[in-house]
Parts: sequence; C-alpha cells; structure tokens
Amino acid sequence: MFYRSLPIFFLLLVCPAIVHANPPSIPPSSAGMASQRLDAIAPIVNAALADHKMPGCVVLIGRRAGIVYHRAFGYRQLLPEKQPMLPETLFDLASLTKPLATATSIHLLQTRGHLQFDDPASQYLPEFQSHGKANITIRQLLTHTSGLLPDNNLKDYQDGKLIAFQRIDELGLRANPDEKFIYSDVGFIVLGRIVEQISGSSLAEFTSKEIFQPLQMNETGYNPPETLQRKAAVTQQRDGKWIQGQVHDPRAWLLEGVAGHAGLFSTATDLAKYATAILRTSQKESTAPFHQPMVNMMSTPQQVPGGHRTLGWDSQSAYSSNRGDLFSSQAFGHGGFTGTSFWIDPELDLYVIFLSNRVHPDGKGSVNQLAGRIGTIAAAAIYCCPDQ
Repeated sequence: MFYRSLPIFFLLLVCPAIVHANPPSIPPSSAGMASQRLDAIAPIVNAALADHKMPGCVVLIGRRAGIVYHRAFGYRQLLPEKQPMLPETLFDLASLTKPLATATSIHLLQTRGHLQFDDPASQYLPEFQSHGKANITIRQLLTHTSGLLPDNNLKDYQDGKLIAFQRIDELGLRANPDEKFIYSDVGFIVLGRIVEQISGSSLAEFTSKEIFQPLQMNETGYNPPETLQRKAAVTQQRDGKWIQGQVHDPRAWLLEGVAGHAGLFSTATDLAKYATAILRTSQKESTAPFHQPMVNMMSTPQQVPGGHRTLGWDSQSAYSSNRGDLFSSQAFGHGGFTGTSFWIDPELDLYVIFLSNRVHPDGKGSVNQLAGRIGTIAAAAIYCCPDQ
C-alpha cells in the first residue's frame, strides 16, 4: 500500500508548522544564480541522450528561496512505444531509498532518544548477533563499514520475508568492522528492520507518517498505487513485462516492495520539498520533521577507509562520481542504480536533483558523470550579484 498524507485542511488546523507547499519556481537571479550558466545544462543532457546514456531524465535545481531550474528531457519510455518524459514523472529511486527512507528514519529515532548511533544492531535484533556480528553498530551500518557483504544470494529471498531475514542473520562477515568500506545493501536491509522493530510499524508506514506526510511529499513512498504507476518512468523487463511503477531491484521486489535499501518512489518536486526543509533547518529555520542537530549530523563527514561518508549519505568516496566538483565539504548526497542522483549542500544553499531511467530498456545506460557535471554547473552558477 502507498501511504497518503492527511487532508490538507486537517493539517492546517492541527499542526500548521508541518505544512509545506511546493517550493516556488523563481528566476535564477532571484536566488543569486546566473541563468546563462544554467543554460549549459541542456546541451550536455542532449548530448548524453544522443549517446544513448539514458532514454530521458528530469533535472531540478534549487535553493532555499525556490526552484531555479526544472526541466524534463527525452523519454520516460522507449518500448513498447515512446512516451515523453515529463517534469512530474515518478521514478524508482533505487538506492536513494537508503538515505531518504532508512537513514532519515534512523536519525529521527536517534533524535527522539530511541537509539544511539553507537548501539550494536543486535541490541534491537538479537537474532542478528551470530557469526561475529554481535558488536556491529548502527553507525557502521550507516557508513558501510560493518564488514557485511554487498549482497547475499538472490535465492535467500525467494521463500518470503521471514526466511530472508533469517538467512541474513546467519551471514558471516567479509571484513572486520571498520576495516574496510564495503557498500552493502544487506546493511541497510538490517537498518530497515531496526526501524520496524523500534517503531512497531512497517518501514513504509513509519516513513510515510514521520517523514513524507509532514513534508507533504504526497507522491513519495513504497508500492505506488496504479494512478501513480501510470506516470512512472519504465525501467526493464521482469517475467516478460515492462516494469513501470514497481520496484526494479530484485531483492526489494521479493521483500514485497518494501526494504531498507531500495523500493522508494518519488518525483523531482517532492524531493525538492525534502531538500528545502533540510536547507531551512540548517539555517535554524525549524522545519518539521527535521532539527538542526539532525541536519548537522547528516552533513558531517565521517572518515571511512578510502574516503568520507556521512551517517547514511555519501560525502566524498569511491561512489561520488555524481558529486559536483564545486560542492563544499558539507555537501551530502547519494545515487541510485536506476539512474538517480540527489545532492544537498547546506554551505552553498543548493540542491541538485537528477532523475533518470538509465536502465531502460537494456540496462546499459550510464549517467553518474552527467549528474556530476550538472552539479558542477549548478554550483558555478552561484554568484553574489543580480544578472546584468
């Protein structure tokens, strides 16, 4: 089920502090950005389309003041027939699920005193402690330094959720905790289970109620309904049918579409609401559900072997090819396998959203370098004076 927000009139009456309208679209000059620099985005995107790096994409750039660039390119579907990409297209966010759903939930629980980052995961999941995993902390899971392998065998997921979790609990380690940076879907599946264990709700229910509803991200969630599925970008085929509005990741699919590592869907406009709330909170403008210490923690780099991550997000690591070259050290972001990228830079008061279905139709697209170049252009467009 896809969880929708409460009626707007109820939110206005009961909790006005948590109502978030769409960020306004404003001229770049009103936000201290040079429009002629942003004009450089379209040619590089069109070149990537011509090189078959993706069938299409949506690019959205904004600051606290509003959205300065929002444009769709190419197609959301090539086969079985072409359908144009639209600014409001729904995307399978893939691994953007990790920070947006799972890590944000962990941060909220920490802010409310329900857990601490250095607690062992086995404190909440006693069955997880076998085979050397007893002392793996939530911090290590968030930064991919737990020593867990990237992915366990797909067969481990084919007998239902409970058996899949049991098989994860029986896994050994690839490395000692803190010894190596090993990007791990398994670790975030475990974190999703911790959210469920502490909250008593499914990950879909918790994220909807505690994150997406307060931000009025009304088109964000797991397992979108058919009305939203129809506006989704198509990915690849499964069982001879094109995947549209259903999760592409095979493990999340076998976990009924709801998992800590993948499964979330959203639009560029909804992600702009999240980013705007983060930037406002970073400037001491209290914006539910976020708090400044929580945002500070999200944007503070943590040393990991070979680079830096934050608690749940990327910072500067081997996975940062989608990061703008001119972003500050406070910038944090993430990418997703389906062709998604989302970076927020509190120091520059900037966010850059790039959403594509680069896996359609044959899984051969490549967009990380393009997303990074767009981020660089966005940062370079910032200046101190109005357009002349």
